[in-house]
Amino acid sequence: MSLRLSPAHLDEILALQLTVAWAGEAAGEPPRLGWWRSDLVDPEAGGDLFVRLLPKTAPWASLALVREAARRVDEAGREKLARGDAVWSLFHLGFSVDEQLADRLAQHRHQRRPPAEVLGARFLVGRPWSKTTFESMLASLGQPKVQITPAGRRLDVTAASPVEAAALLAAALLPLSASYPLPFLEAVA
Repeated sequence: MSLRLSPAHLDEILALQLTVAWAGEAAGEPPRLGWWRSDLVDPEAGGDLFVRLLPKTAPWASLALVREAARRVDEAGREKLARGDAVWSLFHLGFSVDEQLADRLAQHRHQRRPPAEVLGARFLVGRPWSKTTFESMLASLGQPKVQITPAGRRLDVTAASPVEAAALLAAALLPLSASYPLPFLEAVA
């Protein structure tokens, strides 16, 4: 069975993914969380390059790449799990949902509307970096029960949908740590 999500639900997940991906960058100024070695979004760094290379789609191109950087770190963490493909993480919600998210991101890139205009209040990219604001946004998503494991933070919940799962997985990033803590939960069949 293939679950089709609405554009609004896909945008909710993308807002969380893109905000976490941006917050996890290492080379930004001011420094952010340093979970992956990139600086692809900020106008003074990678963002400037994208404006020169892709003037019409620069914001979406840099966001897609920072999301990919985060996805790769997330994937490397899941590879350490016994059944890494049988779990959901913020950047892995199953093939069908992941494909829909990629398609939605491409659609936004083609429509060229500003990301902040379409992704809502949880999208913090473009605002001045504030660890406190980021933590507040994550805290507003809930307080899932988490078990710390050698491979990451396993959520002891069952999510009813990928949208609910994304919110809980993002919330489980708290407390913030020096490296990406890989929140994960058992995939819904």
